[in-house]
This record gives sequence, structure tokens and C-alpha cells, in this order.
Amino acid sequence: MRTADLELAARCRAGDADAFEELYRQHARRLFSLVVRMVGSAEDAEDLVQEVFLQAHRKLAGFRGESTLGTWLYRLTMNHCLDHLRGRQAKMSRATESLDDEDAAEPMAPAPAVPPAISRMDLEKAIAALPPGSRAAFLLHDVEGFEHREIAAILGVSEGTSKSQVHKARLKLRAILRR
Repeated sequence: MRTADLELAARCRAGDADAFEELYRQHARRLFSLVVRMVGSAEDAEDLVQEVFLQAHRKLAGFRGESTLGTWLYRLTMNHCLDHLRGRQAKMSRATESLDDEDAAEPMAPAPAVPPAISRMDLEKAIAALPPGSRAAFLLHDVEGFEHREIAAILGVSEGTSKSQVHKARLKLRAILRR
């Protein structure tokens, strides 16, 4: 697999458009699915995945084959998503500062009746409510099926941190979904 990845990367670096299309076809669908879960919007995910592949094209010279191309792309994707979420969080913080200054009391809505079964929509909302680091580790492990050592490589954290983030995500999801 690593030999095939190195050959594909070399072809991409040499300007072979068919090779880059092959790389895209091999990975775009899974990356898109992951990005949608990370950012919560298909429109944003389309843009972010395009940006990831543009970034991959520029950075392929740095691919040394120490991991698979897929793992390398997941790492680029997760870093890009986390940067996007941090930027969005900063914008939201600035936008809500003026609202916080008004000292207006928020109206209380009655609590809705909770259905006994958890819907897919509830689960997606709960996942979106996780902190970005926990969400990333949870999605990579429990949804995408990566092992903790692979997640550590993708996210640039230790294997123990990956395990901890997945555990915290599961606890938080249980708490959110019980509400």
C-alpha cells in the first residue's frame, strides 16, 4: 500500500492530472462525510473539501510516505476543519459580545417531550455539540473506524489523548442524548 501511495504521490507531484483525480476519487467521499459531521453543513463541507484538496496539491511535495496517503489527507482535513471551527467560534464570540452587554433576560421555552428513541438527527446534533477535538477523535474512531494510533497520527496527538478524547466524547454524548 505504501509503495502504491508513494507512486501515486510522485505522479501527482509530476503534474499527472489523472493521478490527482485518482487520489480525489479514492478519498473525497469519506473526507466529505467526515467534514459534514465536523462542521454541520454540507455547503461548508463542499468548500472545505475543495480547499483540502487544493492544499494537498500544494503540499504533496512534503508527503514522505511515513503514513498512508489516506492518513495524511485525514490529517490535513482535520487540521483544516479545526481551523475553520476556531475561526467560526471567534466570529460568533465577537457577534454575541454586543448581545451580552444588553442584560436582556432570555425567554424560557417549555421543555419538549423527549421521544424514547434517539433519532439520527438528535445524534447528529449531539455530535455537533461536542468540542472540536473530542468530535474529531470520536468521528475518526467510532464512525470512520480508525485505530487510536492512526488517530494520534492524523490529529497530531498522543495515543492516550486520542483514547481520552473518544471516552470524553462518549460520556458527553450520553449526557446530551439523555436530556
